[in-house]
Amino acid sequence: MTANNGIYIAGRWENGTTGIENRNPSDLSDVIGTYGQASATQLDEALAAARAAQPVWSRAGVQKRHDVLMAIGTELMARAEEIGRLLSREEGKPLAEGKGEVYRAGQFFTYFAAEALRLHGDLAESVRPGIEIDVRREAVGVVAIVSPWNFPVATPAWKIAPALAFGNAVVWKPANITPASAIALTEIIARQDIPAGLFNLVSGPGRDVGQRLIESSAVDAISFTGSVPVGRSIAAAAVTNMTKVQMEMGSKNPMLVMDDADLDLSVAHAANAAFGGTGQKCTAASRLIVHEKIHDAFVERLVEAAKALRVGHALEEGTQIGPVVSESQLTQNLEYIGLGQSEGAELLCGGDRLERPTEGYFMAPAVFANTRNDMRINREEMFAPVTSVIKAGSYDEALAIANDSEFGLTAGIMTGSLARASHFRANMRAGCIMVNLPTAGTDYHVPFGGRGSSSFGPREQGRYAAEFYTSVKTAYVAAGDVS
Repeated sequence: MTANNGIYIAGRWENGTTGIENRNPSDLSDVIGTYGQASATQLDEALAAARAAQPVWSRAGVQKRHDVLMAIGTELMARAEEIGRLLSREEGKPLAEGKGEVYRAGQFFTYFAAEALRLHGDLAESVRPGIEIDVRREAVGVVAIVSPWNFPVATPAWKIAPALAFGNAVVWKPANITPASAIALTEIIARQDIPAGLFNLVSGPGRDVGQRLIESSAVDAISFTGSVPVGRSIAAAAVTNMTKVQMEMGSKNPMLVMDDADLDLSVAHAANAAFGGTGQKCTAASRLIVHEKIHDAFVERLVEAAKALRVGHALEEGTQIGPVVSESQLTQNLEYIGLGQSEGAELLCGGDRLERPTEGYFMAPAVFANTRNDMRINREEMFAPVTSVIKAGSYDEALAIANDSEFGLTAGIMTGSLARASHFRANMRAGCIMVNLPTAGTDYHVPFGGRGSSSFGPREQGRYAAEFYTSVKTAYVAAGDVS
């Protein structure tokens, strides 16, 4: 991997006009590399190259697209250990999670390789005699992809794979915090037999490169994962050009723990969902709404579980929680700890910066109790290893609390009652519902997305992805008389 190499345009690697340094959040003395930042001119070149390459790729046919995506996915899965180690080194998630993410990214590509062959249309009878109708899906054109740092390989994979599968060109702006992972994925894609310019990696600051990308009239669709404020600005910019938009944004996911739930299983799933990935998941369970009959016992065991979690270097054997991704993220997390206390919440454990043999951004997982749903720690996404417990007197009260949020991504319930589980599935306003499972953890072959401020536009993943990455065309044909 070449230093200052973070830009891939029109089939060639380029250096940026400036560079950023990338350090390991588990060990700040470990400099992973220096990576290039694109200029406005380079972005414009990438967009022009994508527009030229897209029709060539679309005409290449479904078998070609299938073969290319299968090759990408197969290599990702085969190199999950190697690339997963790089990912964990720069993002901070434990190695097992890093390897799992890369393998899952490979599965996205192999799944959509098959979907390229399943892009079937429809025939319809016309209400008028002598006319035939067919309905087909076609590529939307050039897709701009803006992806986050918390899943630096998996999230772009589930966007890039369907974009390519359905015949589109891609201009990808990854997060600046995780440039090495972006380059590793790009290197695999760049080795494939695809038109020059079909896939472009353009790293750079959001205020410059990102803003210019989403405002460009050369872009036909934008797929974004990130914060609500940025998502709203993207939507506003996209309206100017009538650009198709798909966005996954914030969350404040609830997990209901009912009085008939398996207590040990509930604690295990709550700890997993709240603290896995250092809490830096959009599917993390940050609101635990617990029935008053088991509240005290649940809280006691959850605190024990949180204290028992091993926080350490992401690549160290036995680490269960790695560091927070950056100094600014850690600072924000600690500010939320202070905010929760000022609001009257009781901090039962964690919430402090930890010292380890290597200097890094380590934080003890935190549990708040005696919280109310109107507290800011229960209204705003923290993206931290922090969870809050809210006491509820009944199932109905717990459901009302869970639905009292601007977000609606994932939601879970722990219960032994089929009636409660069925009612929750029907009445919880969220895109993904989990019964006796953690709120985090989704499959790659079914739709993913939420409601409210969590999502905007068509769903991601599975066959539903075609709604965003393709455009429907209806054709009418008057064949005329046989004689």
